[in-house]
Amino acid sequence: MEPDLRTRVLTAAVDLFAQQGYERTSVSQVVTAAGVAKGGFYHHFASKEDLLYEVYGDLIDRQVAAMDELAARGGPPATTLRAMIVELVVSTAGSAQQAKVFWREMHSLGDERAEQYRRQRRRCHDAVRGVVRAGQTDGSFATAVAADTVTFTIFGVVNELPVWYRPTGRKRPQQLGAEIAEFVLTGLGVAPRADTVERESDD
Repeated sequence: MEPDLRTRVLTAAVDLFAQQGYERTSVSQVVTAAGVAKGGFYHHFASKEDLLYEVYGDLIDRQVAAMDELAARGGPPATTLRAMIVELVVSTAGSAQQAKVFWREMHSLGDERAEQYRRQRRRCHDAVRGVVRAGQTDGSFATAVAADTVTFTIFGVVNELPVWYRPTGRKRPQQLGAEIAEFVLTGLGVAPRADTVERESDD
């Protein structure tokens, strides 16, 4: 099935922003690369700045929704935090190029769009932090490290993922997510799941 118009525009924009930068890319270049008319572009995006935000906005909106849904299930903190970390890693890996381009160019966002991004990012952080605090309160997690520090560590790893992740690498996003989750949970005093981490070979 052919990608819809909005997806074609976003894909073309990511490619052009990666190749020549946001400032040097025009709307005309994007619509030409996407094979759409300018009217189609402006039906979905109000401006080039709006397009830049949506390069990453779609991902962070999906992540916020996923974090909220996982937190609302009310399961054991370790189960919830593990699922959250795996979701963050898998979704970020699936949009690694978009995230890399956005973080490189996000200084070009205006105040309103920048605040929208920060607000969504805070919601993600708050959902994860809430689960960590709940686990520390009920004794599921160790309390040696503050919930804020645990949360910043998780997102620090996730935010760096687009820099080093390669889709052609040996490990799939699901496995990377599981391993990162076990690393965090072990630090919180949760016994590791023996079936999660693939044993590395000695050669």
